Parts: sequence; C-alpha cells; structure tokens
Amino acid sequence: MPQINQLPDIFISQLFWLAVVFGIIYFWIGRGLVPKIQSVVEDRDKKIADDLAAAQRAREQAEASEEAYRERIDASRSEAMKVAQEAKHQAALDTEKRLKAVDAKIGKKVAEAEGKIRTAADAARRELEPVAAEAASELVSKLTGQKISAKDAETTVKAVLHG
Repeated sequence: MPQINQLPDIFISQLFWLAVVFGIIYFWIGRGLVPKIQSVVEDRDKKIADDLAAAQRAREQAEASEEAYRERIDASRSEAMKVAQEAKHQAALDTEKRLKAVDAKIGKKVAEAEGKIRTAADAARRELEPVAAEAASELVSKLTGQKISAKDAETTVKAVLHG
C-alpha cells in the first residue's frame, strides 16, 4: 500500500493542521458559544428563581386568604348558632304562652264540666231519694211486716246518703 509509505512524509503537516483545526474549534466554542450558553442558563436559573419566589408569594397570599375565609366562616357559624338559640328560646316562650292560654281554656272547661257534673249528681240524688225511700219502705214492710211512713223512710235515706 502506497499510502502507508507516505505516512512519515505527511505526518507532521497533518499534526499541524489537526492542532490548528482543534485550536480554531476550541476558541470558537470557548469564546463564542460557551458565554452564550452560560447567559441562557443564567437567565433560565433567574427566571426559575423568580417564578419560585412568585409562587411562594402566591402561596402565602392564598394561605392568608384561606385563614381569613376560615375566620369569616367561624364567625358566621357562631352567629348562626346564636340566632338559632335565640329563635329556639323565642319559640319556647311562644309555646309556653300558648300552653298557658290553652291550659286556662281547658281549666275553665273542666270547671264548667265539674259544675255540670255536680248539678247532675245533685239532681240524680234528689230523684234517687224518693225512690230509695219508697224502696226502703217496701223492703222493711216485706221483711218485718211493719209499715213505715214515707216521711220517716225519707229522713233515714237522707241521713244514710248524706252521711
């Protein structure tokens, strides 16, 4: 192979051009591209840090808003409980008033009914006394054979019935 025979003649020139090309590439990347890449990375890091800070501020605001919301909810609940207790108390008072009024009406009706019952019982006793006196007179006459006057039988029956 003839190319291998030429290797010692061109080896130094190839090494020179290799060093020149690598040097150009090194300076082009090192001086041109690396600063641009670093500035992009730094900008990106700064944007991420700013976004994280903004997110943290938003989170703190959200927590503060949530705390205020919870306080308002707690205040509303306590106010609602207070209103409910007042309404319950008022309803109990109204119910008590109604019960007293109904109780008074019922008491009045009971008193009227008791009066009617007493009147009816007295009327029944008055009607019962002559019948009882007549029955007692007949019983005595059948049992003993003696006749008792209606007046005596009536006084005896009255004494037994009225104590």
